[in-house]
Amino acid sequence: SHIRHAWDPTKSVAQNLAEMGLSEDPNKAIPIPRKQLLGMEVESDGRQQGKKIVRKPYVVNEMEYEASLPEKKSNTLSRDLIDYVRYMIQNHGENYKEMARDEKNYYQDTPKQIKRKINVYKNFYPDEYKDFIASLKQEKMDVQ
Repeated sequence: SHIRHAWDPTKSVAQNLAEMGLSEDPNKAIPIPRKQLLGMEVESDGRQQGKKIVRKPYVVNEMEYEASLPEKKSNTLSRDLIDYVRYMIQNHGENYKEMARDEKNYYQDTPKQIKRKINVYKNFYPDEYKDFIASLKQEKMDVQ
């Protein structure tokens, strides 16, 4: 979005990027050093690149600031996975082999995979899991 705001449609891509202090060619920005091959010298072009004037340094500064921010970690599970785990626990309890044979096991998860998914659910939502198990115990008591 910073680039979009600083973009001048009357100029070329190269000119716009140069004004912002960005490079259009990563190989020119950070050249790969050429090694000497078996005593032979690698010829250089003899051209020296002149200093480029950066007219819009705020674009680079804002992009560097955004890059330095820590990533947001998503601590949520998909609604489908939560519903799947709750369904399996509600119908089969702790019997993972039965869960593996259940018709709702669309991805044909093995008992170990199902157990792992349930443990992930327990770790992400420990309070919700405890409430869910308590409600299941309450339902069993009401039925009997």
